[in-house]
Amino acid sequence: MKVILLQDVRGQGKKGEMVTVSDGYARNFLFPRKLAQEATADNVNTMRMNDKAKREKEQKAREEAAELSARLRDLTLTVWAKGGGAGRLFGSVTSQEIAEALKAQEQVELDKRKIVIDEPIKTVGLYTVKVKLGFEINAPLKVEVKER
Repeated sequence: MKVILLQDVRGQGKKGEMVTVSDGYARNFLFPRKLAQEATADNVNTMRMNDKAKREKEQKAREEAAELSARLRDLTLTVWAKGGGAGRLFGSVTSQEIAEALKAQEQVELDKRKIVIDEPIKTVGLYTVKVKLGFEINAPLKVEVKER
């Protein structure tokens, strides 16, 4: 019997796949637990429409990430930090502070976990941090740290 999996099933396949299983396994295990549905023409058509919508949504997200990457490459972000004079800062500049400055100055909302700082920023100056935008798209972001 052909079934469409509604969830990942160990040993059978991933969610959204159409697999062939024995009739008893489908009736007694998969259907009662709502792990699969029978692969009727209507259900197969719905599955294909969902796959198409998912691919289009992923493509749109990929294009937005590429567009944001191009925008961030040309950008120099200014972050103000409390300092003790002579170019030294109290503490260090965190990815959270960079994300907040990016939102305030450029209206770009990014999760702080997407900003990668190689070494701690503890002095005033110009630094380059990496922003991971997903889909293996990374963008360098120039951050200028100034003392308050």
